[in-house]
Amino acid sequence: MPISGKEDAMRVLVVEDEEFLREMIAEGLRRDALAVDEASDGPEALRLLRLGEYDVLVLDRDLPGLHGDEVCRQVVRERLLTRVLMLTASGTVRDRVEGLGLGADDYLTKPFAYDELLARVLALGRRARPALPPVLERAGVAVDTARRSATRDGHRLALSRKEFAVLEALLRAEGAVVSNDDLIEQVWEQDTSYSTNAVRVTLSKLRAKLGEPPLIETVPGAGYRIAAR
Repeated sequence: MPISGKEDAMRVLVVEDEEFLREMIAEGLRRDALAVDEASDGPEALRLLRLGEYDVLVLDRDLPGLHGDEVCRQVVRERLLTRVLMLTASGTVRDRVEGLGLGADDYLTKPFAYDELLARVLALGRRARPALPPVLERAGVAVDTARRSATRDGHRLALSRKEFAVLEALLRAEGAVVSNDDLIEQVWEQDTSYSTNAVRVTLSKLRAKLGEPPLIETVPGAGYRIAAR
């Protein structure tokens, strides 16, 4: 099931028919706290794009089933709200111009360094989203989304990526309840091997690191929230 909504973790669809490369990109982006779906061909890419909302589409140009150029044309034609980073094995000026002329927002030639791909995805994602405050604050907790740091009452918190992502999701909800399913979608993406037990374990560790008095409230039958003091 595709990830949905745009108010939380940056959402990326990686479309690449080379399995090793696709998984390398996807796993790298997930380690950097982005929510990622994957597709291996053009038709599947369009199906996911029409079902969900993505901030960035990482699109291989030479795809089976439906060429990446046509996928890009459809994104523009159907006004699907996503930024497109096109990948290609050809680095000629003509190819880059053609790709950008189709509606791609950026162009990256294979082979590439992962750090460069990440920087381009993040830059496109910022352009795709409305401006958000760089620091989220509630009940004495502050999360700096740019520096990936968190504090409580001025004391730095040593959080794992998943713990940070859960805390960020709860802060963005501004006191509203966030359900188990919402947290799984926002933090663990489309991987159905994760369950509500993963949420409970991560929340338990996060609560311990946040310390006393307890900050994250459990709302029976609904989910979790951070209430104002």
